[in-house]
Amino acid sequence: MLKLANDVTPEFSAILSEDCLTFLSALHDNFAERISRLLHERTANAAAIRQGKKSLDFLAETAAIRNDESWKIAGIPEELRDRRVEITGPAERKMIINGVNSGAKVYMACFEDALTPTLHNILDGQLSLYELTRDALTYSSGAKNYRPNDTYPSEKLATVIVRPRGLHLEEKHFLINGMPTVGALIDFGLYFFNNAQALIAKKSAPYFYIPKLESHKESACWNDIFKFSENYLDIMEGAIKATVLIETIDAAFQMDEILHSMKNYIVGLNAGRWDYIFSYIKRHAHLPANIMPNRHQITMTQPFMESYARLLIKTCHRRGAFAMGGMAAFIPVKDDEQANSNALEMVHRDKTREAREGHDGTWVAHPALIETALSAFDSILQGSKNQVSKKLDIEVQAKDLLAVPAGEITEDGIRNNISVCIIYMANWLTGKGCVPIYNLMEDAATAEIARTQLWQWVHYEAAIGKVPPDGNEREKITQARFLQFLEEELARLPTELPHALPIEKAADLLKNLVLQDTLKEFLTLDTYREIA
Repeated sequence: MLKLANDVTPEFSAILSEDCLTFLSALHDNFAERISRLLHERTANAAAIRQGKKSLDFLAETAAIRNDESWKIAGIPEELRDRRVEITGPAERKMIINGVNSGAKVYMACFEDALTPTLHNILDGQLSLYELTRDALTYSSGAKNYRPNDTYPSEKLATVIVRPRGLHLEEKHFLINGMPTVGALIDFGLYFFNNAQALIAKKSAPYFYIPKLESHKESACWNDIFKFSENYLDIMEGAIKATVLIETIDAAFQMDEILHSMKNYIVGLNAGRWDYIFSYIKRHAHLPANIMPNRHQITMTQPFMESYARLLIKTCHRRGAFAMGGMAAFIPVKDDEQANSNALEMVHRDKTREAREGHDGTWVAHPALIETALSAFDSILQGSKNQVSKKLDIEVQAKDLLAVPAGEITEDGIRNNISVCIIYMANWLTGKGCVPIYNLMEDAATAEIARTQLWQWVHYEAAIGKVPPDGNEREKITQARFLQFLEEELARLPTELPHALPIEKAADLLKNLVLQDTLKEFLTLDTYREIA
């Protein structure tokens, strides 16, 4: 039987009933071992690529699925047919209220990259969603009281989609036989068990965003988790609907297979650009020829990113599924009207490009960007709610997805990566997983890009300057140079930060992650050990 490692306050009793804990135990009894095997397959696959025994490519054994023109996904419910703009944020009480009130079509409540998984954060996020489902969610701050439809009044509350953690993350606060559980099963199970029947009674359903998948075997596992859960509560099969984030380079070669393996549940794929860049760097970190330029130069107009987005659109629309665009990380720039105007213009260009290519909707991280993103899509969609009917007649080959981006590495880029990692990780350690830094909204995915770039640059002593190198002798990013930059950025940061943060601890964690011989799969695996 599943047990909590810590005592919890009575306020959470509504979401931690004995029946719910029994369901969570049943999920683990049926799927934890399978998930463990899938994670071992991930490790073996990564090692084979690193050792040159295997290369990333479309799977020969599933060619029949890709080539079969006859199959489609089961369908998309009316509630999810207009997703022109989705706002994302951590599953925190005030954020949930602001998200559903924002005027966006969908609010994605995140238990993953945007949330530090302390026990309180997980439980309060689940309780907030429980109360929202029952029209009882409120939040008070001083004299201000918030509730749905009070802060950003709109015609309709945004539809809620919940993103559980990736399969790789454990949950140390929920134990079975004294051992940590699977974070994804806890996040999914708590929301599904406590809300599915109430949502269906309101003519809605439980909707999920599934992150970090690396293969169709993993999506097939989620398919079976959904089916098992519906049967457990005697809910009609196929009520759950999911959107899968294509945010690993491995999954980009298996989009058809992922859709096929979940075709009764899936409604679309999302181009999770930041995690995708992180995955690309991680999967090629052992190749000095795949050195990447500054992270801000790795945009969607880089050929390998453009190919990935177009393949996603082509694949989804061919199967009757939505193709969702990626995140705009910009946030409003206070006290600088020109900088704020420039940021909004960049968002508008990015979202217009997405709509023109064929995406059915997009993500933003701040309510102030919704109008800009929506106007960009409306200018292309011309009154339509989506453009699933738009088919792309293109061919994307493996080499297109694997092309190395061009640009340059600069000292400012190195320093920015270091300072962003320190600030983000320090905030993460104090319970905040989504952090505005230098006018961008940073989460674990964007910090991972910075961290893995630093590892690769230092490990191969990349040259400052053009990427690929132009042959000129330039300064190398050695360990000594990295440590010098680290100390200088660390000395500068306390004067910038608005409140006390464990920046020394964060800097030590970053130093260890960058200087170790083997690139760590996820920084959150180390930082999770540091939180209560």
